Amino acid sequence: MSIPKFTEKKYYLILSFVISLFFFWAVALTMGDVLNKHFQNVLNISKSKSGYIQLSIFGAYALMGVPAGIFMKKYGYKLGVILGLALFSLGSFLFIPAANNASFNFFRFALFVMALGMATLETVAHPFVAALGDERTSDQRVNFAQSFNGLGAIVGPLLGGILIFGSVKNANDNSLDSVKYLYTYIGILILVLAVIFSFIKVPDLIDPHANEDSNEDITSGDETAEYNSKAPLWKQRHFIAAVVAQFFNIAAQGGTWAYFINYGVEKMHLAETEASYYFSLSMAMMMLGRFLGTFLMRFIAPNKLLAIFTFCNIILCLIVAQSWGWASFISLIGLNLFLSIMYPTIFSLGLKKLGTNTQNASSFLVMAMFGGAVFPPLMGYIAEKNVAHAYLLPILCYAVIIVFAIKFYKPKTFK
Repeated sequence: MSIPKFTEKKYYLILSFVISLFFFWAVALTMGDVLNKHFQNVLNISKSKSGYIQLSIFGAYALMGVPAGIFMKKYGYKLGVILGLALFSLGSFLFIPAANNASFNFFRFALFVMALGMATLETVAHPFVAALGDERTSDQRVNFAQSFNGLGAIVGPLLGGILIFGSVKNANDNSLDSVKYLYTYIGILILVLAVIFSFIKVPDLIDPHANEDSNEDITSGDETAEYNSKAPLWKQRHFIAAVVAQFFNIAAQGGTWAYFINYGVEKMHLAETEASYYFSLSMAMMMLGRFLGTFLMRFIAPNKLLAIFTFCNIILCLIVAQSWGWASFISLIGLNLFLSIMYPTIFSLGLKKLGTNTQNASSFLVMAMFGGAVFPPLMGYIAEKNVAHAYLLPILCYAVIIVFAIKFYKPKTFK
């Protein structure tokens, strides 16, 4: 039996462009975590209130997932990408009046609009990548694309550290000009990308998931179950479980990132700029983890690798919470190594054998990112007393993901 190709030569150009989208929305997403600490300083808000930045961002994901999926299904991948880039750019430009008014709520609105675009791009990009080749290699393609998402996540904190924290001249500097200028440049760049993509010809794509037989036997060990890929999504057990797992995965991720710089400043006594550089290093670990995960999935089943990586993060969270100096801080940096494969692997496992339901399922999996809106404020309340203890909360999330990886990942239809 021949090994299926990663992708076809005819898809190289379009795959490269879609991968670039993973990079750019990661830059914007991780800079939101830099803004957490900056707004605490400049706008004099608490840790728990700064967590509402993540509520604005991930709340947009919850609201836009299904509408973006409907738009994509009606108008196709190309117009879906252009819509996402347009909203992304508009939200970036809204940082100009937000900075001029020094308004936290206006900043949250700008981030919300920008995140509507990011959510649209995520809804479109994942099934887009899945459609660019054999379904048997979809896990590898999604993880490979997410590796460049990891690269963007490195660049985001670096830009924030250099251009936001690095521009602060003294502790009493309350200027928001650096934020305004940075997001203006981002808005221009994203708008240019939208124009370029409008001239790229996207070939007619047939979603490989839609070629599945409507009924087939799924055999795993001694378990054999009749599976109907045409059953409605609410009857697809593995999909429902994936949505739940994704909610808790992004909850853990959002909380981990939101208070990383606070941990570096309060527990390690680092300067904010230096802490943002370590945050960037942790994102490098995420990129490394995705490349490593893509390789390991050649030999280890995706669900098993997901369970292994999740268990490792439970151990690391326990160490982080102890405030053991560098041992705990290195563990905090290492969390992203194992977080790396969780989002794309849960996503691709949730889409398995869904046939014509695949695009709608992608929308709901993007909506599940609302978990990232829930946990940062909760962790913020704990962090007000001890930021290290806040990292015990993600352990609850990882327990849910392990159950999904071991028990509920298999395609199965509810009776």
